[in-house]
Amino acid sequence: MAGLAVNVDHVATLRQARQVLYPDPVAAAIQAELAGCDGIVVHLREDRRHIQDRDVRILRQIVQTKLILEMAATSEMIGIALELKPDVVTLVPEKRNEMTTEGGIDLTVYKDEIGAAIQTLQLNGIRVSVFIDPDPDQVKIAHKINTNIVEIHTGALCETKSIVHQSKCLSKIVDAIKLAHKLNLNVHAGHGLCYQTIKLFEGLHEIDEFSIGHSIISRAIMVGMHTAVKEMLDMIYSL
Repeated sequence: MAGLAVNVDHVATLRQARQVLYPDPVAAAIQAELAGCDGIVVHLREDRRHIQDRDVRILRQIVQTKLILEMAATSEMIGIALELKPDVVTLVPEKRNEMTTEGGIDLTVYKDEIGAAIQTLQLNGIRVSVFIDPDPDQVKIAHKINTNIVEIHTGALCETKSIVHQSKCLSKIVDAIKLAHKLNLNVHAGHGLCYQTIKLFEGLHEIDEFSIGHSIISRAIMVGMHTAVKEMLDMIYSL
């Protein structure tokens, strides 16, 4: 059965919009854990647009499940990860002008850089995930550079309005997930997943964990964090 890691970045987005102390992503993380999630995700960006260093430090102290730190493979971020020792680091591409992460790391271009970051983190006891597009070549390179986990980017599937394109995107994702599983990689899936698109993954038992943020936080505004997480968990358990 797949687990659920809840990304609380957008609680911090709302806080930073007014430069105040609330809402608190740490409080949201506590509620998500009490609702039964399997991990907490935060993306510490270079420009600190939402999650702040203080958030990550407090989360490292209070998270009871596992803390997943999304970050670019920069010397600054690697230094922070080595100090804080999150349970998992997910390496993601990052552009200052993007609204959110737009795609996976291109390992055909950045294989050596990402491979070195993986080795450094693993030597310090941190499991590493690489966020990649659903492409067999990317999966194979991820395997060669010894990552522990691949997180398959589901954004194109979740954002398309075309049933035909959705079917093509899902086929690519399924192939990538099955290949990663065959190569004995742990398999996560995330980006853009919501209470509707999660249903497309019924029967795909090779997925170890879904990483979901925006849709849960959006739902939580209406029904509360605990209920929003429980509703998503119920849907994942029924897949």
